[in-house]
Amino acid sequence: MDLLLIAAVSAAASLITLFSGFGLGTILTPAFLLFFPLETAIALTGIVHLLNNLFKAALLGRHTDWPTVLQFGLPSMAGAYFGAKFLLSLSSFPPLGSFAAGTLILHFHPVKIIVAVLMIVFAVMEMMPDLRLASPSRRQLPLGGLVSGFFGGLSGHQGALRSAFLIRYGLEKEAFLATGIIIAIGVDMTRLSQYASRILQTDLLSHWVLLAVATGAAFLGAYIGSRTLSKVTHRTIQRIVAVMLILIALGLGTGLL
Repeated sequence: MDLLLIAAVSAAASLITLFSGFGLGTILTPAFLLFFPLETAIALTGIVHLLNNLFKAALLGRHTDWPTVLQFGLPSMAGAYFGAKFLLSLSSFPPLGSFAAGTLILHFHPVKIIVAVLMIVFAVMEMMPDLRLASPSRRQLPLGGLVSGFFGGLSGHQGALRSAFLIRYGLEKEAFLATGIIIAIGVDMTRLSQYASRILQTDLLSHWVLLAVATGAAFLGAYIGSRTLSKVTHRTIQRIVAVMLILIALGLGTGLL
């Protein structure tokens, strides 16, 4: 049952997040937490996330807009680094409040609330055509990457903010997805290099079967998504991004994530 649950969550999350460009780690981590301590769950999620992105790159990488990767991706990685550093300086800030839901205690953190509001603003702008602004100039890509990376470093949800920015730069749907995947690989490799010492301390080898099942299921979800991509319109992808932004924003704002 454990393997079936992990496989089902991994495949479904990979299928959904192929179109949104983010969310696999957010969805998969809680599933791993049902069976493993936090450090092991984070390490397992990180490995599945990277391997799945490499697989998606093999499927869609030919559509990558490399100028966008350079203009947006490199500043995004730099922004995430400084955002993570800034987060350490805010770690002593207490939550604004808390809420008890049965045995679960939810804490309202200032940084997560700020990021949640930002996500909701982006989502509303995407879902309501009258509120959407004209696509920004590509000269603004480095600034967009830096800002999204910085807030992503603060909240740990780089993918959500990256998609919120990139969806508005006029890329075709295949280029939008492929470019986000390549940028995500860079971020994943950076993050895993930081987690390397923790990963080595966890007994991952004893969980190789579950790791293989989760990765294989994620591959299957991504493959199914890639085969149906031609039937999905760019507007549908915009709506998926908007809905995912709202869901993750609600999770951040309420303390669930």
